[in-house]
Amino acid sequence: PMTANVGSADRVVRVIIGLVILSYLFIGEGSARYFGLIGLVPLLTAAIGYCPLYSIIGMNTCGVKR
Repeated sequence: PMTANVGSADRVVRVIIGLVILSYLFIGEGSARYFGLIGLVPLLTAAIGYCPLYSIIGMNTCGVKR
């Protein structure tokens, strides 16, 4: 089950990092600029509040107890 495992501070950091990486899509040159699409991953995990990697390693930055 997908229970929230990304806390508020973690979400803010993910949004900032995601936007920085995504900006490379617009400032990069050639086909390498499409690596900026990787920035969608942290933005998506921040939006849904769930990180699959956190589940695998047993990490939880959300204040809600499981």
